[in-house]
This record gives sequence, C-alpha cells and structure tokens, in this order.
Amino acid sequence: MGDALQHLDAEISDCFACPRLVAWREEVATVKRAAFRDQTYWGRPVPGFGVADARIGILGLAPAAHGGNRTGRIFTGDRSGDVLFAAMHRAGLANQPHSVAADDGLQIKDTRIFAAVRCAPPDNKPAPDERDRCAPFLHRELELIRPTLRVVIALGAFAWNAWWPAMRAVWGVRPPSPRPAFGHGALWTAEGVPALLGCYHVSQQNTFTGRLTPAMLDDVFARARSLAAA
Repeated sequence: MGDALQHLDAEISDCFACPRLVAWREEVATVKRAAFRDQTYWGRPVPGFGVADARIGILGLAPAAHGGNRTGRIFTGDRSGDVLFAAMHRAGLANQPHSVAADDGLQIKDTRIFAAVRCAPPDNKPAPDERDRCAPFLHRELELIRPTLRVVIALGAFAWNAWWPAMRAVWGVRPPSPRPAFGHGALWTAEGVPALLGCYHVSQQNTFTGRLTPAMLDDVFARARSLAAA
C-alpha cells in the first residue's frame, strides 16, 4: 500500500490538467512573497501526507499559495498549518507542534492529510471544473487507505461537500438526501463507511477572529480519536 501511495503522490505532483491553476501556482512560485524571496518554491500540485494505514483522514480545501505551494507538503509553512499541527501534537497524533518545511522531522501518527484540490487556487477558490478534474486523485487516495480509515475530518464546507461524491465513488454508498449541512462538530455516520466530522477550517480568518479556538480543535480531535478506535 505504501508503494501505491508513493506512486500516486508522484503522479499528483506531475499534473498539469487545469491551465488556470498551473499558471497561478507557477506565477506564485516565480514572484514569491518577500519573506521567502530567497527560497525555491515547490510550485506544483501537493500530494497527501501521512501514514498508509491511517484511521483518521483530514480533508482540506487546497494548498496555500505560500504554504504547501512553497514547501511541497500540505499545511506546511503557513499559519493554518501551525494551528493544525499544534492541535495534532496535543492530541498525540504528531511528534512536534510545528511544521515549517518538508524536511523538518515532522511525523504524524494514525493520520493522513489530503486536499480536495491539489493545486493552490487564486483567492483560495477552485472552480467547479477544477474540483471535478482533481476528484479522481482524492478517490484513489481514499481507496488506498480504505481498509483502515474510520473517520474523516472535513475542514470547512468545501471539504464537507467534496466528501459525498468521494464516498459514493469509493464505497459505493449513495449520499443522504438532503445532504447534512456542514457545521463545526457536525457528525454523520452510516454503516460501512467512515464517519464524517465537520470542523471549521484552520484558516487565519477563523483562528484570528476566535471563530475556531484551540479548545474547539481539541474537542474535534478527541472525538475523531474516539471514533477511530470504535
């Protein structure tokens, strides 16, 4: 399974399917942010990160322009990642509370992190056709970790909505109608598929305003660990 994930990761990293996203990720990698002007940006799609036998999946929206698009690892090198990995460290799912570069020694336990869209999009808003072209990567990644996966944390409404077609494609289960609304702490379960747990996205907009607090994240991870152990 590990070799299959590595093969998928390499395929994702070499994708050029969406012209707008390709142009944007490469422009960001060339222009750069002043604070990172001496660094070489990754500037490519960002694969998933974590273990092949994950019981917990963390599904995000897309890489950040100066985070994952710079470092080559999802949620690495930006404030969103600082918040996420600190919470994972408190929950016993990461060996350190920070993530600044792909070679910084971070290891995560029982978890795999991935995004619905693998390229950094302008204004953090992928177009519907870009989401749909990228969906097979998500479906294939879920298929590979399906034997052990017990719960998926959806970071934000975009990830929550991306889960339903992925669930149908991988598990062959028809989504409920009407589909449950996203909300922080929202939980949906059904026989034979991973539980879906909603969490506000770890964006600066949410964490700086207090919409998402460390205590709220701790509650989500405690619940996810409980669901994963069931």
